[in-house]
Amino acid sequence: MSRRATGDPRTPAQTTNANGVEPPREPTTRTRGRRARHARARARSRSRRYLRRGLIAFGVVVVLVAGAAVGDYYYLGSLVHHQDVRGLQVNPSSEPSLNILMIGSTSRCALKTQNAAYGLCSQGVTGVNSDIDMILHLDPATGAVSLLSIPRDLFVPNARAEGANKIDAALYEGPSQLVDAIEEDFGIPINHYVELNFDTFASVVNALGGVRMYFPVPIFDAYSGLNIERKGCYLLNGYRALQVVRARHLQIQPNPSNHDPRSWPQEALSDLARIRRTHEFLRVMASQVAQRGLSNPFTDQRIASAVLPDLTVDNGFSEGLMVHLARVFSHVSIANVPQLTYPVTLVETGSYLYQGYYYGDVEFPVEPTGQLAIDQLFGVGATTNSFTGQPLPAANSFKVAVEDGAGVPSELGATVVGLRQRGFSVSSASTVTPVGRVDETVVWYGGPPPPAHGNWTSPALAAAQRVERTLEGPVIMGYNPKMVVPGSLVTVVAGTGLTFVPIASTTTTTVPHTTTTNVTTTTSPNVTTSTIFDPSGIKSNPLFTPPSPTSTALAPYDPRACNAAGTGPG
Repeated sequence: MSRRATGDPRTPAQTTNANGVEPPREPTTRTRGRRARHARARARSRSRRYLRRGLIAFGVVVVLVAGAAVGDYYYLGSLVHHQDVRGLQVNPSSEPSLNILMIGSTSRCALKTQNAAYGLCSQGVTGVNSDIDMILHLDPATGAVSLLSIPRDLFVPNARAEGANKIDAALYEGPSQLVDAIEEDFGIPINHYVELNFDTFASVVNALGGVRMYFPVPIFDAYSGLNIERKGCYLLNGYRALQVVRARHLQIQPNPSNHDPRSWPQEALSDLARIRRTHEFLRVMASQVAQRGLSNPFTDQRIASAVLPDLTVDNGFSEGLMVHLARVFSHVSIANVPQLTYPVTLVETGSYLYQGYYYGDVEFPVEPTGQLAIDQLFGVGATTNSFTGQPLPAANSFKVAVEDGAGVPSELGATVVGLRQRGFSVSSASTVTPVGRVDETVVWYGGPPPPAHGNWTSPALAAAQRVERTLEGPVIMGYNPKMVVPGSLVTVVAGTGLTFVPIASTTTTTVPHTTTTNVTTTTSPNVTTSTIFDPSGIKSNPLFTPPSPTSTALAPYDPRACNAAGTGPG
């Protein structure tokens, strides 16, 4: 296993109940002003304007970074909290693109002011999980910008030091552990890390004067505290906005005569629906920020002083780099930035049993759609190593071992035949004890772990990617030298529902979606939408739900932008 910190027992995160939360009110908007800065600050103001116009469009966390820069560039370093994060890749000048891991931490103990609605640290609510995991891809050479969300309930092999867990559980062992999990299991290099908590999120919304959203119908979430009793436009303060983006147990009023929210039907796919609403909130907030212009220096200073004490970035994410990125991407509008979600299938609604532990509801990744989304958003080809940008090795250049991990002997032979038909050299075939009633296929690889500081060059990771790109169904890579059969570079432990990408389609780069609408942008590669790809191994198994789309339209009940008059949807 890679170097990691020890952690608590592998149990899924608990969501606290926010009791006694009244519905949001709609306060009036105030205008604020402050005298102009002294003339000697003009040079700094230009940098601040770049950062204000640019990074603020990319998401909540990047808005916070923008808020930092619109304060005072020369003391920015003393306000932002820097942390040593191991495993980050050093970005070479010859490859200027960056991947920034942006996460929202659920830590209550880190909050400066304890809030009973969030759950109190003193009452034992001490879990640390990443409620939001987003990867922001920036390519200064092309101006490309894209955003990929990873569902928090996605079950991955390297989430914890001791092994598999939900991806959101990795943060308990520190940000380095989360970086490891994403790099090792998804093959996505991470260059920088940005973290915010409840206080940070609420502070930036309050500093911006709130965010106005339209609610088409009454909705309720007993866990996040969201309670919208009537449709209409609401000006959400930071606390209310947090209720919106944290809502993952949403109940919707079925008809106007039913006023008992606890009896309302609850939406399905709560984790994915929350991501959908978070993306919409980011778009609405960025649009309103752009309309306001943030030209008021008093507001700029207030944003910086309000949010920076709770913002954490890695040691290498310097103030100078923030300003440089802002200048390069000052033209970008979040409306044109592709925001995709890694596709998953929900496994056994209830509690997933894995190696003797219960994990609650979990999701498995869906291939090849997941890898194709990474390729498209991050601008790499189907035969390219997504981690290094170099060509993947030839199929016959390394040895592959196969193990039946699903308890279905016929799948062992089918997997061996499928790999050999695609040119791989299969060195051995055997069976292992299934880890659960339903198992995801894991493409295990070994070799040296990611270095604490410096770039990771792993031939084994490249080989694992080469194998994974030929597989369909619930498939994920995993780093663990002990799981690799001696004499092989890669070991495929075949799980439930494993099939193969048709040989003629192994170089396809289209990203399946749910609609036939083309999403185009002048700042990122076009993302072509089509119907969801449903692998036969998932479609035929009642223990799996249909794969989630990488991009979805809002549900009829989802909050959205208000019109200019504040009387209806925008």
